[in-house]
Amino acid sequence: MLDDYYRQYGLVLILALAAVIVPLSMLAISKCSQLVRIRPYKPNPVKAEIFECGMEPIGGRWVQFNFRYYLYALLFLIFDVTAIFIYPWAINLKNLGLAGLVPMFVFVCLLVLAWLYAWRRGALEWR
Repeated sequence: MLDDYYRQYGLVLILALAAVIVPLSMLAISKCSQLVRIRPYKPNPVKAEIFECGMEPIGGRWVQFNFRYYLYALLFLIFDVTAIFIYPWAINLKNLGLAGLVPMFVFVCLLVLAWLYAWRRGALEWR
């Protein structure tokens, strides 16, 4: 049993090494192909400009961005991930029984509390 335990961590280590080695090797291949002149390197001031959907940029590079966009995106992700967790649970509810109902009830209650907190703080209102 202990042998299987270490094998599982060995697989995680292999995946972690692959996650580091593959991007680094791609960057190294790109840099080497630039040195051998396979990949062109032509710096241009136009390429270094900021890009706004094909429009001429207005203002400088450091324009203040409204934080509410991030807040809405985070709230959307939270409730979207909730749907991902609730769907498989709902499919297997008959098999899980009460042991599956109670944890999901706690999970949904925490989400409702988070939603009420965001609503109460005015995070869902656009000003």
